Amino acid sequence: MSMEDRKEFTIKDVDKLWLEYDIRNDILYINFGYDIEDADEELLLENDVVVRVKNNRVVGITIFNFSSRIGHEII
Repeated sequence: MSMEDRKEFTIKDVDKLWLEYDIRNDILYINFGYDIEDADEELLLENDVVVRVKNNRVVGITIFNFSSRIGHEII
């Protein structure tokens, strides 16, 4: 990705951060704010992480295969 293609986003509402882990599907959801907000854009990164954006502000992050990333396999 060239410098011209790069986008910058902010994270607000860090004090309202909440996490939810789906053990069955091994997915960690990170949300910023009291409610799950509809996103204007969802960006799939190369490492199977989805960043949800609304008005250039990150409203959520989804991390797939979370247990393997932290070195702990779910049985």
